[in-house]
Amino acid sequence: MQFWPRKRASSTHARIRTWNAVKDAKPLGFAGYKVGMTHLLITDNKPTSATKGDSIAMPVTVVECPPLKVAGVRCYHSRNHKPVLATQVWADKLDKDLSRVLPIPKQSKTKLEELKPEHYVEFRLFVHTQPRLSNLKKTPEVFEVGLGGTPQQQLEYAKSVLGKDLKITDVFAQGQQVDSHSISTGKGLQGPVKRFGVSIRSHKSEKTKRGPGSLGPWHGNFNWPVAHAGQMGYHQRTEYNKHIIQIGEDPAKINPAGGFVHYGLVTSPYMLIKGSLPGPSKRLIKLTTPLRPNKNTPKEAPAITHISVASKQ
Repeated sequence: MQFWPRKRASSTHARIRTWNAVKDAKPLGFAGYKVGMTHLLITDNKPTSATKGDSIAMPVTVVECPPLKVAGVRCYHSRNHKPVLATQVWADKLDKDLSRVLPIPKQSKTKLEELKPEHYVEFRLFVHTQPRLSNLKKTPEVFEVGLGGTPQQQLEYAKSVLGKDLKITDVFAQGQQVDSHSISTGKGLQGPVKRFGVSIRSHKSEKTKRGPGSLGPWHGNFNWPVAHAGQMGYHQRTEYNKHIIQIGEDPAKINPAGGFVHYGLVTSPYMLIKGSLPGPSKRLIKLTTPLRPNKNTPKEAPAITHISVASKQ
């Protein structure tokens, strides 16, 4: 019931509706492209672990994080205790690739110097990715990034970064926890056995073995929670408290021989995140500050003794 309705997501990148409240005036999220997985050998630094101090293997997901370009600042006022977009200020110079997604205005109607923080309740950054830096594609993704601090601090920070690049190190640090938002891998139309795990019926059953069983005499009208065939995958999913093991600038340290399968070589700054992340390679993954961080996760990243660069082919 948590994931109803199980239909295809409306976009290839996730929609974030809640931004964590942070006192510091800094961006609350970033985005990168999923590369693939590899494994590390680390020195376990979890205090309660049975293998504390030992060298253990850890699976990690590689996320390539080219800088985000701050294209504008969005200003929100309050209506019925909810933030509603009031106006938007554009940067003086915008990338040509942005015109592939939306019409680029010749000039901004509102100037940044005219904005007063007492007239608004919130400011957010309007950013877009730069996939050309990763040799992936030409069309960028555009989205908002929330800011921490008071409206006054948010406006001052927005003025300082408008039209500039936003780096991953400006937002996150090694050892930090993040929430990941992404669109899972699409699997198309699947039956109830694969989609919901219903039991396969006896070989002596009527008409079908891989169906959900009897629905009563009226087959045209049944409750929606009944397991039936339908769309599987390509859903928006959020995973909480993913641990950043490393943020690196030199891709040569992680690129395997022959490159990553279905991706190639990493050419931009990257992150190594413990465990897996939803979605196929080359899909955009958004990372935000954690809403409810795990107190048992160490605040420092473990020491890495080996990174596997063996061929993934």
